[in-house]
Amino acid sequence: MFEVRVEHTFAAAHALRNYHGSCENLHGHNFRVEITVAGERLDQTGMLVDFLELKKQIDTAVMRLDHQNLNEVEPFDLLNPSAENIAQYLHQEIGKGLPSAVHVSEVRVWETNEASAVYRLK
Repeated sequence: MFEVRVEHTFAAAHALRNYHGSCENLHGHNFRVEITVAGERLDQTGMLVDFLELKKQIDTAVMRLDHQNLNEVEPFDLLNPSAENIAQYLHQEIGKGLPSAVHVSEVRVWETNEASAVYRLK
């Protein structure tokens, strides 16, 4: 199994619904996202996926969230914009544009340097 990992950052605000504490108030983060894709075979150039193409997919998914109040952006207008839900959303969105032989194996979303959430398929 081959894996390729790319990091990306974006800034956004959110307020956690049904949370009792300071994070229920609107606040912002400089989110760091780490995306890992995997596959069994390399392409004819000896790569699992071109880093530039993967970065384009990530940019497309993240650009909807960057410098936004996540509570006002679909699907987070209904879904709580927790790090866990952001990770799952990015997993789904980035996976849509990948070659069929490559899949997103893990997305990690860092809210701070010390706190992150991971979404991965079993």
